Amino acid sequence: MKKLVFAVAFIFACTLSFAQDKPSKADVMKVIERSGAQGQMNAAKKQILGMIPSDKQAAFLIEFDAIIAKSQDKTAEVYMEEYTKDDIKAMLAFYESPVGKKMAEKSEKIAEKSQEAMMEIQGELQTMMMKYIQQ
Repeated sequence: MKKLVFAVAFIFACTLSFAQDKPSKADVMKVIERSGAQGQMNAAKKQILGMIPSDKQAAFLIEFDAIIAKSQDKTAEVYMEEYTKDDIKAMLAFYESPVGKKMAEKSEKIAEKSQEAMMEIQGELQTMMMKYIQQ
């Protein structure tokens, strides 16, 4: 009986220490915000918005922003599963550093330039894929 009590106490203590290791959603959302992910989404939004008729853009933006909010919630859940509280604190410290801030500030421009670079090789990639698909 004594061993059972100790085993239950040990399991409870392990569970409690594991729960304390989980990062808060608020801290995770700060990491996502400070990482510049919003800049990348803005770049994508601009690109898509150019394809939407102007009379439908306002409605599109409302729906787009709602979907992005859901996406950020799902991303936060993944971060909370994969990273410890200490990991998230370290990420926050990085994004508060000068180079972390610079990364966040430049994320939209980097995303735009990356998209442009991908557009340049997209034809080449499609040709290569068709070569293998049609064989």
